[in-house]
Parts: sequence; structure tokens; C-alpha cells
Amino acid sequence: MNFEFMTIDTPLPPCMPFPRALTGFPVSSTAKVMYCRMLDAMLSKGQEDENGILFVCFPVTAIAAVLSRSSMTVKRSLNELETAGLIMRGRQGIGEPNRIYVLIPGKEDAALA
Repeated sequence: MNFEFMTIDTPLPPCMPFPRALTGFPVSSTAKVMYCRMLDAMLSKGQEDENGILFVCFPVTAIAAVLSRSSMTVKRSLNELETAGLIMRGRQGIGEPNRIYVLIPGKEDAALA
């Protein structure tokens, strides 16, 4: 691989947002990376629901492929994120992927970081 030093004018390669408050949450590293990936997907090509709230449809198999993790690990991480209050899942119907609403940590959570 070819690496170069950064200067003030060096353009950054494409990257995902990682909220600083996320460092203080008691979730696994896989869950944190998954949160960042879903946040990135929502910001770049998220859909709006009938109330104008952004969500992302990300099937478990697709998340597993993107993160190189098993479906079981993805399901466990989704449950971690939901329990921590970082995402909310909404059912759409049989055979349809859930709507995943990526929630932004509040100011009191940011103070933990």
C-alpha cells in the first residue's frame, strides 16, 4: 500500500460519521460500527416517512455482508442499539425489512463522552 502524510490541504478519503457521544455507550464495537454505517446510509440516501422523519431500510443480510459479520451477530448488535436507545425499528410487513430510525444521542449523553 502507498501512504502519504497529511497536510492542512490534504483531502480526506470518504468516511463515516462517528458521534463522540457514542464512545460512552455500553455497546459492543460491532454495534458502534453498525450505528455509524446506518447513520451514514441514512444521511446519504435515507428515506422520509409520512412525518418527514428519516429512516433507512437495511436488511439483516445486507448489514451482515457490509460488516463481514454473521446474521446472528448483526441481530445481537441491533438489539444492543435498540436497548441503548440509539435506534428504533418499525415493522413494515411480512417479508419486508424493518424501518430503522437512527436516533441521535442527546446532550446529556454527549456529556458522558
